[in-house]
Amino acid sequence: IQQVFKQLFYVINAVALNNLLLRKDVCSWSTGMQLRFNITQLEEWLRGKNLQQSGAAQTLEPLIQAAQLLQLKKKTSEDAEAICSLCTSLTTQQIVKILNLYTPVNEFEERVTVAFIRDIQTHLQERNDPPQLLLDFKHMFPVLFPFNPSSITMDSIHLPAALNLEFLNKV
Repeated sequence: IQQVFKQLFYVINAVALNNLLLRKDVCSWSTGMQLRFNITQLEEWLRGKNLQQSGAAQTLEPLIQAAQLLQLKKKTSEDAEAICSLCTSLTTQQIVKILNLYTPVNEFEERVTVAFIRDIQTHLQERNDPPQLLLDFKHMFPVLFPFNPSSITMDSIHLPAALNLEFLNKV
């Protein structure tokens, strides 16, 4: 069950983050607030179902950081440093793309300046990020089956003749 929910939460993360990276109309402060609220609801649900050890919440980390990126101030060099230290699960390309797509919804917000985006790129240039922008939502985590040893010993097993397994020898 834990592995199923880890996979499910990864797909939620990948689809939501890819939509954020591809749609200018959703890159805003209010979307960041809505995403963070929804993610908190998912995390509370995991705790309520005692699934916090499943790794499902950790798969949402890139989406959490993208939501926080949308909510942070984006003006000064200190803001750029804060963004760089916070967004460790996002690639440089993803951070820059979200900043480029950022669209103010009301008159209190401002567009992200080109100088600020260059400042971010300068801070992140030493990272060795993969060149991939979008997440692979078809990624599958390996399924692990726990080993449960049997209390039945092999010498106590009787093989019925109807199985035609005469070629097997008990040792």
